[in-house]
Amino acid sequence: MTSTFKYPAISNEGGLSVYLDQIKKFPMLDAEEEYMLAKNWKTTGNVKSAEKLVTSHLRLVAKIAMRYKGYGLPMNEIISEGNVGLMQAVKKFEPEKGFRLATYAMWWIKASIQEYILRSWSLVKIGTTTAQKKLFFNLKKLKNQIAPKNEGDLKKDEVEKIANTLDVSEDEVISMNRRLSGKEQSLNAPIGEDGDEWQDWVVDKEMDQELKIAHQEELDQRKDLLQDSIKILNDREKEILYARRLNENPSTLEDLSKKYKISRERIRQIENKAFEKLQKHMLNSAKSKNLLPVN
Repeated sequence: MTSTFKYPAISNEGGLSVYLDQIKKFPMLDAEEEYMLAKNWKTTGNVKSAEKLVTSHLRLVAKIAMRYKGYGLPMNEIISEGNVGLMQAVKKFEPEKGFRLATYAMWWIKASIQEYILRSWSLVKIGTTTAQKKLFFNLKKLKNQIAPKNEGDLKKDEVEKIANTLDVSEDEVISMNRRLSGKEQSLNAPIGEDGDEWQDWVVDKEMDQELKIAHQEELDQRKDLLQDSIKILNDREKEILYARRLNENPSTLEDLSKKYKISRERIRQIENKAFEKLQKHMLNSAKSKNLLPVN
């Protein structure tokens, strides 16, 4: 599909600012037009219909891609990877399911971008364990909760709290924080010779509304899946999983070890086993309900 039609590419000449200006020119689609185009693409293979579906959602890709600007990777490459995910979503989109393309495509866009980030960072050894990957994708959020104004090295107590929450060593927290710090592109950073800033381009009320709706639909789906799937866990598994991963202020392994009078390692094992069971059940439920893209 990627070779059958053209859409704006981020070139070296003009760069990102030119690309962002170009994609803003493509009109948004209302629900009826989107359905007809998707139906036409699915039944007849009309490339022009697919092209309109893709180009009308390029702003969505750029919007999502900007959330990943803190990983020290070129924004043009992140957007390009997101566009690949968008085209896969268009290829597999089934309009009869009742969802808007934006809601469905978000899964594909984020998956494509995250795969690219992990692949790129593996070259500098971010680590391959589950805990290290969890650190990689959650450090920024925890840091904002614990030390929202700290843009440099974390304090000793902050490092200790993050290490306990994510069950990694303090050295790993310090190392990862130093890798990620200082690489995040400011929303006030210029993106072209004309002096435009990221935040100037982000202001797009129509796109914000579309993304907001898609976000809410995604959150509602996740909540329903979680509530349905959590029932497969026994009481202790539920309590430990909630305490470690679902509470706003997660409990440490040490706290739970004292509460249940078992070792920290045993708590960690119960947590991981419960999470794996929950994840598997949620994934199967999502696929059966056509809420997730299936390769």
